[in-house]
Amino acid sequence: MDVIELLPRLHLLRFPVGQAYLWHDGGELTLVDAGPAGSGAPIAEAVTALGRHPRDVRRIVLTHFHEDHAGGAAEFAALSGAEVLAHRLDAPAVRGEIPGPDPVFEDWERPLHEQALKLLPQGDYARPREVTELSGGEVLDIGGGAHIVHVPGHTHGSIALHLPEHGVLFTGDTVAASPVDGTVMPGVFNLDRAQVLAACLRLAELDADVACFGHGDPALEQAARALRNAARG
Repeated sequence: MDVIELLPRLHLLRFPVGQAYLWHDGGELTLVDAGPAGSGAPIAEAVTALGRHPRDVRRIVLTHFHEDHAGGAAEFAALSGAEVLAHRLDAPAVRGEIPGPDPVFEDWERPLHEQALKLLPQGDYARPREVTELSGGEVLDIGGGAHIVHVPGHTHGSIALHLPEHGVLFTGDTVAASPVDGTVMPGVFNLDRAQVLAACLRLAELDADVACFGHGDPALEQAARALRNAARG
């Protein structure tokens, strides 16, 4: 796992598939997504290497239920005592009570999905028993106020986190950056692509300077412009 400082208060944690983000608020930390199964201990080691204790991570905010984002949540919560939060529509799948719906693949996405699956741990994994459910519209005590934005399309319960005081936006898999040239684009493996395009436009209207994606390099300047371009599909 790679740990990359993006801003003095923000680190990127990059896994073989997907990534998470660590936000620093003085004495406490917030983890946005938790990587695939098996990521709990590496995240704890990364937090320790940054001079903090895993218990300093007070919450894990999951942008959606997919295993490359939620698979490590139970492991790291057990190590840190962090609260796990997810949208109410994805929370049952996060807890393992129901299987989440499969994406509606476009033909060109199928080989990409098969390749990604090969990089993920196989078999079932531990699920958090307790998940604080969000509906969208909440403001969490993160970064001077983190606004929860419900952006269905990738999954029914996909969310973004907007920190207007810092101009930072966490998009989850609603938006991605191409691994080839860094082009900002709508996310793949969606339930409803039309909803994803509408969500990209809605997120662009937040006028964030920095956008942190579920896959690909973050946009560290003029993020709103990149999101508007992505919304054009």
